[in-house]
Amino acid sequence: MTRQEFDRFVSENGKDILRFCRMNAGGSAEGDDLYQDTMLTLWEQVDKLNKTGSLKSYALSVSILIWRNKKRKFAWRHRIAAFESYEKHVESGGSRVPGEKSEEPEQQLLQKEMTELVQRQVRALPQKYRTVVYLYYSAGLKFKEIAECLHIPESTVKSRMRKAKSILRTRLAVIMPDGPENEGCRQMEDL
Repeated sequence: MTRQEFDRFVSENGKDILRFCRMNAGGSAEGDDLYQDTMLTLWEQVDKLNKTGSLKSYALSVSILIWRNKKRKFAWRHRIAAFESYEKHVESGGSRVPGEKSEEPEQQLLQKEMTELVQRQVRALPQKYRTVVYLYYSAGLKFKEIAECLHIPESTVKSRMRKAKSILRTRLAVIMPDGPENEGCRQMEDL
């Protein structure tokens, strides 16, 4: 792969990878660092990269590996002292669903609260489910690409997604027994 092809790849897929890094790392600063480390790693390997394969999947898998290594290092350094979980995810972003028209302030507030509620519930999922949800909804990968990225069978990806949705549906039904869990499940697309 040439440097120009790499630049084109970054301009086409950089936003999705950055969004995934921020969600996975727990915030803008950590996510930006993770994105930078990922792109630096890819840049160092640019001559070895295969442009015929799914470079986006490969970039996301590099991001996941870098993140796991950082978490391990952090846990090792702070294993004696009590610390706040390094996996906490805080996604700051727009609360409106793309394509919606301007709403009343009350509707905007309700929409924002619903989005935050769904995001909190997704962050509370176990890591293996949360990663699949993030890769599917925020990075826009297909099940096959997620399987390649995580080095697991496609059927496992589908199973984890189904289990994640089931957990979310159950949790949202408990929190909002009136039935807005369907609305909450649709909110996953805003992640």
